[in-house]
Amino acid sequence: MVRETSVVNKPQTSADDDASLLASVQAGEPNAMATLYDRYSRLVYSVALRVLSDPASAEDVAQEVFMQIWRNPDSFIAARGSLGGWLAIVSRNRAIDGLRRKRPSTPIEDVAIVSSSNVADEAERNTMMERARGVILQLPREQRKTLEMAFFDGLTHSEIAEMTGDPLGTVKTRIRSALLTLRKAFQP
Repeated sequence: MVRETSVVNKPQTSADDDASLLASVQAGEPNAMATLYDRYSRLVYSVALRVLSDPASAEDVAQEVFMQIWRNPDSFIAARGSLGGWLAIVSRNRAIDGLRRKRPSTPIEDVAIVSSSNVADEAERNTMMERARGVILQLPREQRKTLEMAFFDGLTHSEIAEMTGDPLGTVKTRIRSALLTLRKAFQP
């Protein structure tokens, strides 16, 4: 289960903070792992959830990632990047591995498909989704990436700024610009 954390007053963490925290985990300090989990559980979970689209499986991946750190805190090498970035990559890779392990349990021929949806509504929804995808794909790369992190990964502006290394104001401006572009595309 992912712990709820307060994002409002979340302190900015530095590489030194993360290094000392990992050293505390390695030394077996009781609260070090809880602090690490509180700091990065939302990131790890959101990355896994985006890949898997299944909350239970995403929680399993998050647990595996933090167990890996508990067992082997030396697996992170600070010279290669930030702890948050490394955790996001590890989470993504574990989630992809989980998708590869999943096999359909029922042969496709035995699956009965029942649809209770209105075909006209579904077609209109699909048309709007394709239009939105087209507009999003035409956004500048930085705007598109920031928008995806905010709306599909569920990250806050501060978390995005921390992950990308961009100033908070830049992150907010990119998201606002992207949303205004989308709004203009859907106005009559």
